[in-house]
Amino acid sequence: MIPSGTRTRGLNISSYNYLGFAQTRGGCADAVEACINRYGVSACGTRLEGGSLDLHTQAEALVARFVGQEDSMLCSMGFATNSTVIPALVGKGSLVISDELNHASIRFGVRLSGANVRTYKHNNMKALENLLREVISQGQPKTHRPWKKILLIVEGLFSMEGTMANLPVIMELKKKYKFYLFIDEAHSIGALGPHGRGVADYFGINPRSIDILMGTFTKSFGAAGGYISGSRALVDRLRLSAHTGTYTESMSPPVVMQVIASMASIMGISPTLSSSAVTPRAEDTIDMEPFPGKAPMAILPSWMPLSPTMVDGSDGSMRLRRIAFNSRYLNRGLRKLGFITYGCDDSPVVPLLLFNPGKMAVFSRMMRTRQVPIIVVVVAYPATPLVTSRVRFCVSAAHTKEDIDMLLTACDELGDLLDLKQGQGDRWPLKEIIDRAVELVNAPGDA
Repeated sequence: MIPSGTRTRGLNISSYNYLGFAQTRGGCADAVEACINRYGVSACGTRLEGGSLDLHTQAEALVARFVGQEDSMLCSMGFATNSTVIPALVGKGSLVISDELNHASIRFGVRLSGANVRTYKHNNMKALENLLREVISQGQPKTHRPWKKILLIVEGLFSMEGTMANLPVIMELKKKYKFYLFIDEAHSIGALGPHGRGVADYFGINPRSIDILMGTFTKSFGAAGGYISGSRALVDRLRLSAHTGTYTESMSPPVVMQVIASMASIMGISPTLSSSAVTPRAEDTIDMEPFPGKAPMAILPSWMPLSPTMVDGSDGSMRLRRIAFNSRYLNRGLRKLGFITYGCDDSPVVPLLLFNPGKMAVFSRMMRTRQVPIIVVVVAYPATPLVTSRVRFCVSAAHTKEDIDMLLTACDELGDLLDLKQGQGDRWPLKEIIDRAVELVNAPGDA
């Protein structure tokens, strides 16, 4: 592709900016600007060698409060959060059970750990239970000794499929078979659940019953890096044994501030004041308000500028409502037009099946060359099976209903042209979908 040298305003439907916090104005941007004036742009060291700031401790306390765990640890890169922490959790004599569609960072971390690994068919709970029975009864290869540790790793929201982990059934299996559970919430944290707290919030499950919650800040929070959260003993151990604390650069202060400000916007801020000048840790503040609750003032920087919509949580609530509406509207609208899509209605990741790899480049180019260009991502083999080539839409709270209408209109036209409408079920004309959007979104079950 040859750059034209011009600028054209388009509709970006491929970004992970789920809650729209990647913006240049607003309370988060003001907080980041104040942070740069105070700290600069780098901590200039690793967390264990002089690179820890009070901001990092405050952010870890806030993340733990946000996800409902005792403590948390930050990592400056999302991919490295998995690839450097998993080897510290399991090793030789341990078994990792992994969903077949888990992210490459999980696969890489498991490979580095030296643990045995078994996979099961994507989101198939019967296959998972059969595998659990087999590995527990047979034990380790050759010796048949019991496994030192069995760790199940799943994603909260699978980024290529738009499907959620069947967490209620997994928790029942966890009680029955006594394995450890690791959930990668890179795409679900912030974007799912009535309070934006991820897949556990979506299903109404106590996050303390999950051993390890991992997530990234690159999607819903408009920042960079990731986190690991769990019990205080576990996180303290990982601070020393995981490579992320020893070898990776600390998160940049402005990035940490973006995380703090965006999480505080989602949570709202409780006016609780700290009686101590010492920066509080997560264990000092986690019980100040029942989960899910507001962010205690005590764990926020005292100099942080606070907008009224951040304090009362109205900004975050508005973003959560908009991402929920946009996700359901696009998912259900595409199905009513006759397309085949993967995933659940509430997923902000919407894969639309193109099937034929030859149609991918045509679909992408025709979207990009419209009067208002629409930027999409098309995905094919080897990232997906050869016959399930797809375009992956990622909706955001920053999108308006008019933006989704524009996308549905373009898909309707290209679907007829490229013969993509292979879905079954009741179909609606485009105008009816646009006019009855609220009714479509509020309809129970899969509309």
